[in-house]
This record gives sequence, structure tokens and C-alpha cells, in this order.
Amino acid sequence: MRHMSASQIARLVGVDPAARPYYRALADAVRALIMDGQLPVRVRMPAERHLAETLKVSRTTVTSAYDLLRERGYLESRQGSGSWTALPDPATTADNPWLSTDGDGLTQLQCAAPPAPTHLRAAMLEAVEDLPRYGMGNGYDPMGLPVLRERIAARYTARGLATRPEQIVVTTGSQHAIQLVTGLLVGTGDPVLVESPTYPHAIDAARLRGARIVPVGISHEGWQSDLVVGAMRQSGARLAYLMPDFQNPTGALMDDATRAAVVGAARRTDTVLLVDETWSELALDEVPATSPMAAFDTDSRVISVGSASKLWWGGLRIGWVRATAALARRLAVFRSSVDIASPVMEQLVVARLFDLLEETRAERRRTLRASRDALVSELREHLPEWTFTVPRGGGTLWVRLDRGGSTPLAEAAAYHGVRLAPGPWFGLEGTLEGYLRLPYTAPPPVLADAVGRIRAARDHGPAGAARPPDSLIAMV
Repeated sequence: MRHMSASQIARLVGVDPAARPYYRALADAVRALIMDGQLPVRVRMPAERHLAETLKVSRTTVTSAYDLLRERGYLESRQGSGSWTALPDPATTADNPWLSTDGDGLTQLQCAAPPAPTHLRAAMLEAVEDLPRYGMGNGYDPMGLPVLRERIAARYTARGLATRPEQIVVTTGSQHAIQLVTGLLVGTGDPVLVESPTYPHAIDAARLRGARIVPVGISHEGWQSDLVVGAMRQSGARLAYLMPDFQNPTGALMDDATRAAVVGAARRTDTVLLVDETWSELALDEVPATSPMAAFDTDSRVISVGSASKLWWGGLRIGWVRATAALARRLAVFRSSVDIASPVMEQLVVARLFDLLEETRAERRRTLRASRDALVSELREHLPEWTFTVPRGGGTLWVRLDRGGSTPLAEAAAYHGVRLAPGPWFGLEGTLEGYLRLPYTAPPPVLADAVGRIRAARDHGPAGAARPPDSLIAMV
């Protein structure tokens, strides 16, 4: 089908004439049809005038709905030729969840990132003292400063995984690390296995390489090894991206038996495992001891990614890759197509922070546990119909809604002063609409206020609330 008539669109959308604002309800309905596959991509939409006449609304209303769909990337138009349905490019759409501004006055609950710890200032001052002796060089080290690589390697060794500094590549954040690995190892059409739900940037990295994404479902209870193994075997996955430590967004923790089983299966299917350990240092309760996933690796197919953003501070923009020494050198050469090296000052700060790792972990446990418990309490009091499992670490709740979808809820919540991360951000198109990710990285009073606003958004929609400012939204 190449064209949809006004009567066909009107029958499909089924918008309540009393919906307010009507143009937004119309745009949401068309978007939902596209996401559900009921309205194919590249189908020509009826002219605004014809659809307005059929729906018995003003042409301005339909024009506003079309404008909103174009803004979100679900409609493309050419003057004199009409408008066609489309799927948004995640890198350019106005509702892109990974571009940021905090200046819109809204509570930023779409972002699971804690503020800087108290030890950051001291580490920065010490790093300033260290800086002059590095200033004699050119500042470019694609592998990363030796002092930081030594600290990272020592931490892996302390966790039971013997590691040499030459196995470490320092990157500009964990997303940079993921992009480097996928860029080097994944080609067009290669199957890449991801958890569902999962960290959205990993999906983006695979899409940028033209990979075929293979989802495998997980829950609060974690991974079913037979499903993961079956998905790897049946898809012939070139690479599998996993987050076994307080998975984002579910908070699940993979036990050692499952880690060993998955690594063993990867060996049999010749799959490379890209293991994201960004949250690994943030256990909030007593949990069973687990080993790094690479500890079960016998043929160098587990690549580990870490970051300073959750334990310390996202503004440092320092991450790392642990791989074989040979692969680490290949990654360092490959990164020249993206950048030359990570900032020296930030590397020195993180090196100093590694000396304060246990103090920072204790501080994070105290503050995140208080925030987690406050958020849980507020949700159980004000939104008891919503269900979730309380994670024993990490920074997010994965909440199942009792009714409606999380995308319209997030839009309504913005009118009430809160930015939210709806479930579809964490999966493939059209999935996870019944879920919402809520981080507990903000202080308890902020979370208490936010839950009240979310309750108002759920019960009343955007009615009576101010229109949110237009902005780009960050999500990590």
C-alpha cells in the first residue's frame, strides 16, 4: 500500500473527539500505528485538509499534529509532494533521549547518574599537582596514561581476574568503549545479541554498524541461561552485549553459574561477549559473591567495559576496555578514526579516585540505599498498583505499569515538571510500552516530589499543567 485515504486514517486512529489537546492525541495515535506496524513506513498520508474534513476538526489541528510527527521523526514531507510515514533516526530526532540540557527546570528522572562524591574535589586538587610533569609531552596516548591503566588493571586483579596494564585501553566514557568494540568487530548484517530491556546506547552502537539486532528477554529475576544460549546458537551471533552486574534497567545480578554457562556457550558458538561492568561496584545490600565474567573465559572472547561515571561522576568522561593485549593495541589504533586520546586531567583525577575506591563505595551505598528506599516507599504509598522488584544494587527500578503506556505517561509527566525514561527506550521498536525506568540517583526529597508529579500525570494527563519547554533529553 502506497497511499492511505483520510477515511482509512480516521478509522485506524480512533481518537476520542473529547481528547485534549486533540492534535497531540492524533499525533500519538498515528505514531502508535507506525510503531505497531499497522501503518507501514513510506506510506503517503492524506492531505491535511482532507483529514481535517473527515475528522471534523480544524485544518490547524491536523497541521499541528503533522508538525509534531515531523518533529519526532515519524513523518517526512516535501513541498508539493505530500507527507510520508517514517521511522525516526535516533541520532537526529527531537525526542532523542541521549542529548541533554538540564536548563529546562524539569526534574531529570530520565537520567540514572549520581552527583559527584565528596572525594572528587580532593582528587582533582591532587591531579592538578600531578599535571605539570605530564605537560612536557604532547598529551596524546591512545592507550591511556600508564598510571591509570595500572590502577584499572590492579582493580581487576583484586577482583580475582589477573590483568596487566597492557590489556587496558582508556576511553572517553563507556559509550565510547562500546562504540570502539562494535566498530572494530561488527560489520553490516552481522547478528548482535542484546538483552531486552537493555542499555539504549548499545542498541545504537549496533545500529550504526548496520548489525542485525537479536533480542533475548530478561526480567527482574535475571537471565535464563537456556534462552541466552539458544539465542546465540540460533542467530549465529557475532557479538553479544551483556550487563551482568545490576543490569540497566532491571537491576538484576547474574550468578556465577549462569556466567560460566553463557561464556561456555559463547565458546561453542564462536560469539564474542562484550560485558558492560559499569554498575559492578555498586552493590547496596549483601549479595552473593560473583566473579568478573572474564574469569570464566579460556579463549580470550570476553571483552569487559567499565566506567567512572556511576561510582564517581559522569562529568569525568572516563571509561575503559579490558581485552587481550593484542586486541587492546588494535582498539587503540582503531580509535584514531574517532579521537586520539582521552583528556589527561580527567585520567589523573580517576587514577587518584581509585586510591579512594572503598571510601567512595561506602558513600554511594549510604546515599543510593537511602534514595532507593525512599523511592520504593513513595511508589508503594502513592502508586501501589505499579509493580517492581527492589534491586540489591545499581541505580534504577524497572516498574511495570498497571494501565496505559509509558510513552504517553512520560509526555504528560513533562507537563508536570518531570522528565521520564519510558520503557520503549530500552528495547526495539514497539516493545516495553508497559514499563518505566525510574532511577534513584537523586536525593530522597527530589524523588518524593517527583512521585507526586508522576501520580498527577497518570491520573490527570497534561490537563492543567504548564507546557514543558522544548529541549533535548539526556538518558544514561
